[in-house]
Amino acid sequence: MLRAPQSRTGGDLAAGSPRLRPTLRLRLTLLNGVLLVGAGAILVLLAWLLVRDALRPTDELLPGTTVVLADGRTLDAAQWQRQLADSASGELLAKGLGALLAISAVGVVGAYAVAGRALRPLHQVTATARRLGETTLDQRIGYSGADDEVAELADTFDAMLDRITAAFAAQKRFVANASHELRTPLAVMRTEIDVTLSDDEADTDEYRRMATVVRDASERANGLVDALLVLARSEAQTGRRLGRRTECDLAVGTANALSAVRREVERIKLRVQTSLESAPVVGDPGLLDRLAGNLVENAVRYNHLHGRIWVRTGSDGSRSWLVVGNTGFEVDQADVPGLFEPFRRGGQERTGARGSGLGLSIVRAVCDAHGGTVKVLAQPGGGLEVTVTLPCADNLPAVAASAKRRAGP
Repeated sequence: MLRAPQSRTGGDLAAGSPRLRPTLRLRLTLLNGVLLVGAGAILVLLAWLLVRDALRPTDELLPGTTVVLADGRTLDAAQWQRQLADSASGELLAKGLGALLAISAVGVVGAYAVAGRALRPLHQVTATARRLGETTLDQRIGYSGADDEVAELADTFDAMLDRITAAFAAQKRFVANASHELRTPLAVMRTEIDVTLSDDEADTDEYRRMATVVRDASERANGLVDALLVLARSEAQTGRRLGRRTECDLAVGTANALSAVRREVERIKLRVQTSLESAPVVGDPGLLDRLAGNLVENAVRYNHLHGRIWVRTGSDGSRSWLVVGNTGFEVDQADVPGLFEPFRRGGQERTGARGSGLGLSIVRAVCDAHGGTVKVLAQPGGGLEVTVTLPCADNLPAVAASAKRRAGP
């Protein structure tokens, strides 16, 4: 659940020692005031210097020249010039400083008001963040002012809330589906046990049948828990340095995965085509083996009788790839993105069906953790082709020959 950050001055206010916060609005106002006062002071000083230099009418007169004033007084021209310059300079400084103070006051007040209006969306962001909770994630700022940096910030905040809302919805759906998937085998086990125990005439064969059902259900629950742990482990390493980094080859893991499903392949008479060239990568061997295993298991599980599977690995020196394709039921290409969502099979959210529905979710998480990509294409007539691309490892010996021997025909 989101929590609004506490005010930086909350502790001081609670302790009874409030202080003036150096808010952005106050700093902008002070900056504008300093610039305005400085510019005005320079202009006043420049005007004062110009006036003093301009008031020198007697510099070109002969020494001893006098002037007669309007009141009849006679003064030496140099003395009259000094009095005139002092009077004009004093009057200029007095009126200039007064005007500077007035303009500065008006400018600071105006800057404070303008800064407050410009920063109003930031207060909306803060207020919205404080109101946010698990049940109020639908609230947005909805800024409709000028298209400036503040509008960009507000739009970015709204977009972030959209992503958080989607993540919360996906988390709730994941928990609900996981609970349902785990509840199903547990319900099967409890039902079988209750029915068998309530039957007074149950014999050894009945108990054996009950034990078989309970074992299968427990294996399904255990498989789901293991898949959830692998998914959590993969997602925890996405965007971070992998806990284990070992040079390995996708061809080896793929060959092992094909060997593990050989019996099921023979049971439903699938035709397997392989081209396992060296595909060196660096990463967590356990996660990479799980990636190959999930793709191969899905290709077998969602196939049909006498279907076909094709598996290829290779590298071009900079990227290594694994391609797993299969025939099977038809999937619309528009439903492909939904295949990567947990507990979705064939683009539909279905629980209680074959598999845990986490296969491609784990594949994507492992790819993200290793800096790779995964692409799925729906095949005409049914089936999928999944292509995993990972960064290639340098100087890794090729082991494709042994991989081919393990894969068999």
